[in-house]
Amino acid sequence: MAKKEPGKVERIAAGLRAKIESGAYAPGSRLPSVSELQASEEIAFQTARDVFRTLEREGVVFTQQGKGSFVSPFLGKITRDGSGRYQAAARSEGGARGAFEAELNRLGLVYKRTPTEIGRDRPPRDVAAALGLHHSSKAIYRRREMKAGRDSADPTEGFVVQLATSWFPLDVAGDTAIEEADTGPGGSKSRLAELGFPIRHVREMIESRFPLPEEASALRIPDDRQVYDLVHHASTAEGRVVEAALHVMPSTIWRFAYTWDLDVG
Repeated sequence: MAKKEPGKVERIAAGLRAKIESGAYAPGSRLPSVSELQASEEIAFQTARDVFRTLEREGVVFTQQGKGSFVSPFLGKITRDGSGRYQAAARSEGGARGAFEAELNRLGLVYKRTPTEIGRDRPPRDVAAALGLHHSSKAIYRRREMKAGRDSADPTEGFVVQLATSWFPLDVAGDTAIEEADTGPGGSKSRLAELGFPIRHVREMIESRFPLPEEASALRIPDDRQVYDLVHHASTAEGRVVEAALHVMPSTIWRFAYTWDLDVG
């Protein structure tokens, strides 16, 4: 049986993908506009849009409203080492402000600091339950768009790779560095240790889903590209959860790695 020839969208997307992979279009560089692609390939405007949408779904390209389409600042995936990233040495390596920044540093990427929304509010019921709080109690939250880039000098350059909201009990973190924009080397877990609440256990639960409209907009992804919901609970040796966090992560960008030692037998 004859092999089916790829359609126009697949063929043109493959050509652009090959140019990106060969370095003809460098990470972060601007791609031809939809109109330019339409003219050069002699295709319909909607077909040209579908080409970029195909590459966006793959995580190769992202689009900024009013600015155009760009090559992802990194090709491949960020590996999240679930079993090692929270070790004190790993999360503060090179002066990093936590595990996420340290991960980017190891990839040769730059953590692009964005404003962190910090406040006190009633957490969602599942978060309150995890923290052992009454559902009407308030907790501290840190909400941020976590951005990676390649140019440390350009504050506008970069790409949002995850959304994260962390919650902390008031009696643990109230009026401390955890309510400051910069929590210092090692991030919030190092500050919790200094406050007498060192983390000894981490539990994470991961599910996949489609993003909410506001999440897709913040992550600059199509609303039909799946994201990972990662729920993170960090607890002390006594079993008290002192941080509960939710991370929303595009599935095309992230890979999870875990390593365990097993008992012999």
